[in-house]
Amino acid sequence: MRNSFKIIAAAAAALTSTIGMAADAKQRFVHEGSTYVYTSTQDGGRQVIDGRRYPSGQKFHLIVRGDRVSGVSAGVPVAFKTAEATGAAGGVASATR
Repeated sequence: MRNSFKIIAAAAAALTSTIGMAADAKQRFVHEGSTYVYTSTQDGGRQVIDGRRYPSGQKFHLIVRGDRVSGVSAGVPVAFKTAEATGAAGGVASATR
């Protein structure tokens, strides 16, 4: 569970930097041997991030509202501050767009 939080925090850190990118464009990054493929869209005042982690194919759905991230990863509810995700971004050095 703790490792899942770190992975989702790393994903959110990478994703929150994509707010200005084109909507619905597939993006990806690799973290601890898993590849995360996702789309990021704007819905009103929030950023919606949907994707899958491979090779397992597990889904994740995150919503960023201000300084809070909440959602579900692999069926497990997650919630944390974006500042917590920023600290986990060190493992996402191989992020690609």
